[in-house]
Amino acid sequence: MAVTGIIGIGFLLAHITGNLLVFKGPDAINSYSHFLHGPGAELLWIARVVLILAVILHVAAAYSLTQQSHAARPVGYSMRKPQVSTFASRTMRWGGLLILIFIIFHILHFTTGTFHPGGDYVEGDVYINVVHAFHVWWVAAFYMFTMIVLGFHLYHGAWSSARTLSIIGDSPQPLHRRLAMIIAVVVWLGFTLVPLGVLLGWVG
Repeated sequence: MAVTGIIGIGFLLAHITGNLLVFKGPDAINSYSHFLHGPGAELLWIARVVLILAVILHVAAAYSLTQQSHAARPVGYSMRKPQVSTFASRTMRWGGLLILIFIIFHILHFTTGTFHPGGDYVEGDVYINVVHAFHVWWVAAFYMFTMIVLGFHLYHGAWSSARTLSIIGDSPQPLHRRLAMIIAVVVWLGFTLVPLGVLLGWVG
């Protein structure tokens, strides 16, 4: 789970870099898309295969750990008072489920164009597709809400992955997770700016 989580974080940071090109106008983001589907197509497919495998393995690991947890304590606590756990750690399961649903929606929305409210899906025109999509308020709201959930998921996930892989050691202040907080905020803000920018008229 730790390794696949770090792969996911790497992908998200790279994805943000491409997405923010929408603020430079249609030529910038469409040229980036054309590169990925032209000269960079092989790298794109390698990244997709690695990411799909990482998601599958991440979900499988989450299910396995959940089953082990239930087996270790089949009867829940009569009263539970968290001490050093965070809201992010306590919502990892349902947050992960929402993120999985979002990934499927996102692929159908922007990759295949199968489901694209707000206007016809225009093959190869990322800028138009983004503008049309996020002019629909509930689509923009769903994306922005999911990015909040993703931020919490990454806050705990980035910290726990580093601990699991011994990248960081024990800390006398276990709730001070500066790097995890930076990663979570950067990913949340980077992805939220695009639908917010369309709604506020900064894009399109």
